[in-house]
Amino acid sequence: MITNSFKYFFIALLCLCGPAVFAQYGTQQVSGTGQAERNRMRDTATATRKVLTDDQQLDSLRKYEEHKRDSVIFTAKFIKVTNERLLNDSTQVFPLDTGLTNFENYSQLYQPRSPKISIGNLGLAQRDLLFEPSRRIGFDIGQHTLDAYLLHPQDIQYYRARVPVTSLYFISSFGSLAEQVFRITHTQNIKPNWNIGANFNRIGSVGTYARQHADHLGAAIFSWYESPSKRYNLLANMFFNNLKAPESGAIIDEGIFTTSASTALGGRINLPVRLNASRSNVRDNGLYVKQFYYLGRVDSNKVDSTSKILPTQRIAYTFFYNITKYKFLQDEKDANQVFADTYFDQGVSRDTLAMYHFQNELSYSFYLRSKSVSFVKNELKLDLGIKHDHYSYSQYVRDTSAVTGVPQLDKKQDNGFSDITLKAKLGYRFSDRMGLDADFQQITLGHDAGDYLYEAKLNLSAGDKIGKIILGAYTQNSTPALVYTRWVSNHFIFNNSFSNVKTTNLSFSYINDKLHFDVKAEYFLIDNYLYFEAQPNGIDAHPVQLSAPVNLIKVSVGKDFIFGRWHFENFGVYQKTDYQQTLRTPEFYLYSSLSYHRLFFGVLNSAIGANVRYNTPYTAPSYAVGLGEFYNGPAAKFSSYPVGSVFVKSTLKRTNIFIQYDYVNQGWFTEGYYTVNRYPMPDATIKFGVNWFFYN
Repeated sequence: MITNSFKYFFIALLCLCGPAVFAQYGTQQVSGTGQAERNRMRDTATATRKVLTDDQQLDSLRKYEEHKRDSVIFTAKFIKVTNERLLNDSTQVFPLDTGLTNFENYSQLYQPRSPKISIGNLGLAQRDLLFEPSRRIGFDIGQHTLDAYLLHPQDIQYYRARVPVTSLYFISSFGSLAEQVFRITHTQNIKPNWNIGANFNRIGSVGTYARQHADHLGAAIFSWYESPSKRYNLLANMFFNNLKAPESGAIIDEGIFTTSASTALGGRINLPVRLNASRSNVRDNGLYVKQFYYLGRVDSNKVDSTSKILPTQRIAYTFFYNITKYKFLQDEKDANQVFADTYFDQGVSRDTLAMYHFQNELSYSFYLRSKSVSFVKNELKLDLGIKHDHYSYSQYVRDTSAVTGVPQLDKKQDNGFSDITLKAKLGYRFSDRMGLDADFQQITLGHDAGDYLYEAKLNLSAGDKIGKIILGAYTQNSTPALVYTRWVSNHFIFNNSFSNVKTTNLSFSYINDKLHFDVKAEYFLIDNYLYFEAQPNGIDAHPVQLSAPVNLIKVSVGKDFIFGRWHFENFGVYQKTDYQQTLRTPEFYLYSSLSYHRLFFGVLNSAIGANVRYNTPYTAPSYAVGLGEFYNGPAAKFSSYPVGSVFVKSTLKRTNIFIQYDYVNQGWFTEGYYTVNRYPMPDATIKFGVNWFFYN
């Protein structure tokens, strides 16, 4: 639950912003109809007018010119946005997006093309529903179930704003605090070429069942500086994450959806759970600084508002410092047998892993192109880089078997090491319709020497009507994460030696923007696949490496139909593997959205529609409390039915609003559903959201 003090802060913030909102209307009235109305109210028949001399008239005109207001009415097009990825090759910016697209799909769990499974509501442990292999190489702790809620340096947007910009974003549930999300972003230019800003993100969702109150904070301070010559750029940010997720161990009554509707739909927040005083906490803080300087000739492509500054040579330097701490805190005895083993303390757990990460990266880029950038032909790009990573980590547990007999934190492992990675990128564009890109990353020295990621893509375009084709391939060799090899906590101890995981991928994509159609076919070959499993019907999760190779085919199709004011959006995925019981994902997934768009009253741009999500039944994974990992436990396979939502969303000037009835079909076929064994998903909920922009 978001505290009362936080609610009062939000109300006060809206009150402070109120004068700025009304000032926008006031300015329009003075310059328009409002001023004409005042003129009509004057009694001009009896008014006396002083006759001015020529000098007095000149002084009055000069005073008017010096004190007149700026008549520019600022819109979103005056505010440009970019991010680190868009600045990697060139300096390019885009207008601020204030549209309604995907506005109702705010949750990290329900993104149409990247759905998740979860142990409950927004803010709790989650994992991809579909098969999405990790592209990481090098050292990895392996704790990622809360990653979707972290604010990373690469997620931060940078702005060019002629006026101060503030965005308020608020999501809540009607009649309950099941889901609550609050975000605020403020940015402004302190100089025409220097922007600063701050982000504040909060998730305070209480959930449908007991012990689901997630309390997440993500904040950042950021800055973008570009020299007047446009040769030097500086991106800098400090970020802070504090994620607090309760651990319930799942509800005790696993048959709640088979009871009568009156029992199933009432009082779920009071249903007993297996753990009542346990929680996970992730703190992730750091400093990120990236600088790049353009050498030689600098080209500019001034085609539209997305024009680019194109260098011919560039040097870049990145510094990254990160502190991450993972904690599992248990203040109760395991009365309901959530844990298979307890090694150090029978009543209390204080499992902590702290990691410190320093990164320095230096790169040089060379671009060979003609002086005319309106038509690009035979353009060559080469990036060469070297990256140094230093890691230091320690793991602690609360131990009652210490020599002193007094429970205390005991360091169980401590290690520090470095990795040196060589990086190279090659890009060659034969014309504006054909291009080849290759990316090579190889760890040559250090703890993870031998890890690599090699990737290549061929882009073929036949114009807007016919579309474009992308042929891709990559091969990856990665060291197993720490959680698989050496892990020491109160309930889990692993000491394993596993081979590197090798992944090979081939892909074919066809995209036709004019037809609103895209399709992608992928083939994966995975050697030495790593996962967690338990004994049959057991809960003793432990890491396992599959000796046989895994084959998987994945086909994704997206197609949108537009009939006048009707929009029908569809996305489907089919995936098939020869190890379906190991890679526990559905064979088929579908998302569809039907909406009617119309402008009401000349100012209210609105959409009324419905969304449906569906996946075929699959053997659901289980969740290991205290380890923070999903594992293959009991072979629980649940019936699967569509989950539908209806919504209304609108834009009024600088404000976006939506109202949504999520899981509207609850009770039609079943009283609820699962995505993870023993953890039911939320009930039907009416939600509303607002995104309010201020700039003037």
